[in-house]
Amino acid sequence: MPLHLRASLERTCVLALSLCTTTSLVSGASLAAAVTGPCDLYASGGTPCVAAHSTTRALFGAFSGSLYQVRRNSDSATLNVAPLSAGGVANAAAQDSFCASTTCVITTIFDQSSNGNHLTQASPGAFPGPESGGLDSLASATGAPVTLNGQKAYGVFIPPGTGYRNDAAKGTATGDAAEGMYAVLDGTHFNNVCCFDYGNAEVSATDTGNGHMEAIYFGDRSNSGSGSGPWIMADLENGLYSGENQGLNSADQTISSRFVTAVIKGQPNNWAIRGGNAASGSLTTFYNGPRPNVTGYNPMSKEGAIILGIGGDNSHGAQGTFYEGVMTSGFPSDATEDAVQANIVAAGYATTALTSGPALTVGSSISIRVTTPGFDTRYLAHTGATVNTQVVTSSSSAALKQQASWSVRTGLGNSACFSFESVDTPGSFIRHSGFQLMLNANDGSKLFSEDATYCPHAGLNGQGNSFQSWSYPARFVRHFNAIGYIASEGGFETWDATASYNDDVSFVVSAGFA
Repeated sequence: MPLHLRASLERTCVLALSLCTTTSLVSGASLAAAVTGPCDLYASGGTPCVAAHSTTRALFGAFSGSLYQVRRNSDSATLNVAPLSAGGVANAAAQDSFCASTTCVITTIFDQSSNGNHLTQASPGAFPGPESGGLDSLASATGAPVTLNGQKAYGVFIPPGTGYRNDAAKGTATGDAAEGMYAVLDGTHFNNVCCFDYGNAEVSATDTGNGHMEAIYFGDRSNSGSGSGPWIMADLENGLYSGENQGLNSADQTISSRFVTAVIKGQPNNWAIRGGNAASGSLTTFYNGPRPNVTGYNPMSKEGAIILGIGGDNSHGAQGTFYEGVMTSGFPSDATEDAVQANIVAAGYATTALTSGPALTVGSSISIRVTTPGFDTRYLAHTGATVNTQVVTSSSSAALKQQASWSVRTGLGNSACFSFESVDTPGSFIRHSGFQLMLNANDGSKLFSEDATYCPHAGLNGQGNSFQSWSYPARFVRHFNAIGYIASEGGFETWDATASYNDDVSFVVSAGFA
């Protein structure tokens, strides 16, 4: 490459401050591409990353260490997943190979900064979690597949009861010190329960008062923005804020994009919310002004713990999906954040298939047969509102054949997956409630739609399909003592037992009896 052209290209990369690479030729030899990550941009702006978390990619151009760890539920073995190359996308193929024919959860999201601020299973606080000892649940390793410029990776799909934290973080802001943070999130996965957060929280996992948190919140709780939500807000403890005061800030816009960049930053008596589409375009400032005029928020009393998916007191009723995020030392400039947004857009986040295995056809009538040895004449059926398994044959009554037949519908909660409507009770669908499968009439609610949506995959025992719950992707449809559940392998419920798990969650789909 001529010197003047190479210099021009390098200047373009610097000016764009994006995820750009250059390759130079010296004596005919090709040098490795140089990559710029978000944390490189923050450092160049004088506000370095003190924590950097992502399961999808490296956030420093030179980072090649472990991004996250998964644990295989079949034998509790673990695998650390690294980028394919320094500064690159996570090696999803390594995870897929490791987790084949079983299920995996994410145990650790490693900090890519030098501070070692790793995120692990959240411990009990004011709201003990559902796992043994009051721990929160761990996220499925396969619940949030995406691609980055065509390369597969996995985000962190967090259903209610799931959370990560670090109560002994190093280098994070405390007191009224300045800080910034961003997160890339799924703009379609949220609810109105407290609190889907990423950021600075209490070290005790309890509510210690106003101003003891500064975290990104995403959801439609509090009705504090324009439209119907969801919104980017700040969880400052004892209040979700979209502006100077609690209540409506019409400038805080409803989010409609599939991938969202959410930004919060604060310094003495000033803080800001910014956001945008993580797949295209620039950031918008939704608020930049004084701290809330309520006792405790000016000055702030930040404690420096780091949370993901939960509130500072471990309130864990929220849901959301996290792909990447950082926390900084100092108050980043808008120009630095704009460069980071360009970098995120250049990373090329896009959706990918949520299903695999034998295909289903919307509009068809199917029956779903058990594959567990000794029980393989049984089909998924219902008796009243209870979804169970029953022996069904060609000579069974017409009523039983109808009870064991299901109409395939486009997923009510996610159109990339499926819902199953009863043939004999039109308008009623298989949904889970308390992890047990029920046949209930569609009430049109967001919760019902999500709980009635399942994503089929190749059967874990090599036969047919396994049906992953869309709203709790660590759980698959399982028959246990002839009753239907969504179950995780080795989880905390009786029906999560490890014995015959792969067989019990694998079903063969055939033409419906009715």
